[in-house]
Amino acid sequence: MAASGESPAHRALKQLALFWAQKEGYRACAFEVMPPRCRFRADLAAYKPGPQPRAVVGPDLGTTAIFECKQARSDFLIDSRSAAATQKKLAALQIRRETLERLLGVHYPSLRRGDSLFPDFDSPDLSRLEHANYRRVLGQMTVLQRRLYRHVKFETIVRYLCANLFYLVVEPDIVDPAEVPVGWGLLVRRGRALELVQRPTIQPCRPADRLVLLQRIAAIGTRALSVLHEISSEEVWAARRRGA
Repeated sequence: MAASGESPAHRALKQLALFWAQKEGYRACAFEVMPPRCRFRADLAAYKPGPQPRAVVGPDLGTTAIFECKQARSDFLIDSRSAAATQKKLAALQIRRETLERLLGVHYPSLRRGDSLFPDFDSPDLSRLEHANYRRVLGQMTVLQRRLYRHVKFETIVRYLCANLFYLVVEPDIVDPAEVPVGWGLLVRRGRALELVQRPTIQPCRPADRLVLLQRIAAIGTRALSVLHEISSEEVWAARRRGA
C-alpha cells in the first residue's frame, strides 16, 4: 500500500527495494512498517529466515532489515553554508575508513563472516573489534554527518537497534558513500535494478525485537489480504464478540 502523498519516484524506489530484498532471500516484506520501540515508519521492512550471522547472539530467529528510500538529495540534506567543506572532510574520512577496513580484514581473518548463504556478510565484521583508530574515524564521520543531514530518523532507528541491517536506497548521484550514515548500507538505482555500493554493519538486534518486526510485517500482509477479499476489521470484531 502506497503512503499518502507519495511521489511516483519514491514509490518506484520502494518497489526496487522490495524486489532486491526478495532476491537476497528476504521472504517476508512489507511497506510502511513501524519498527519496535521507534516512532518512525520504515519505507520497507524485511525478514530473512534461516541461519543468522555469527555476529548476532541469541536464538536463531533469522535476520531483519530496514530500507529507507530517498529520491532527491534535498530529502535528507539540510541547508548548511559549510556543506562543501563538510563533504570534503567526509570524503577524506571515507577513504581512511575503507583503507582501515581492508587492512583490518587482512590482519584479523577470524573476523570474516565466511557464510556463503549470506552474500551481504562477505566483508569482515568489525563491530566486535575495539580498534581505537577505526572507532575514532567512525566517530568523526558521525559528527560531520550530524552537521550535514536531518538524519534523526536514521540515527534513531540504529540507536534502538530495530533491525540487524539498514539500507539507504537512492537515485544515482545524489549521495556519496562517505555521506551515508555510519552503519548503513547503500543501494543505488542502476536502470531498473539496485546495486549494492556499500555494505551495512550487522547490528545486534534483540531476538524479541526481530520477532516483533516479523509480526508487524505479517500483520500488514494480513490487512492487505483482507482488503483484497473484502473482509473488514469491523466484521472480524463483530464475529469475535458473537463467538462465531
